[in-house]
Amino acid sequence: MAKKPKVVLLSGGNPQIAMGEGDAPVKAYIAALPDWKKAKAKRLDALIVKLVPDVQKAVKWNSPMYGAGQGWFLSMHAFAKYLKITFFAGASLVPLPPGPSKDPKTRYMDLYEDDAPDDEEMASWVKQAAALPGWVSNRA
Repeated sequence: MAKKPKVVLLSGGNPQIAMGEGDAPVKAYIAALPDWKKAKAKRLDALIVKLVPDVQKAVKWNSPMYGAGQGWFLSMHAFAKYLKITFFAGASLVPLPPGPSKDPKTRYMDLYEDDAPDDEEMASWVKQAAALPGWVSNRA
């Protein structure tokens, strides 16, 4: 049985995962996260799959991306002390996710180790975001 290559963690603890479409690269990204970040990312991934049954997944730019046919609606990225959840059409969500962005359409939610996000609010944001036109890139 061949050994799996060890995943390199980039500065800040973000796993370096090859770009790819589908569930497998997203699961590889989550599996490579250190400590508490892995549990929070698994929980978010499960919530998205439950609420958006036909969700499209990919890893692009070392970040899991989630789409619903109208572009990408959400991504996550690991930093040293938190997971950054990006809602690409976050300015249209009610209530607004707490983190502003330079892009007026985008809002963020930073999850720290001791955070216990409101499940109902996160579910509401995911459902709303999946129903909106998302972010589309011309690049891979």
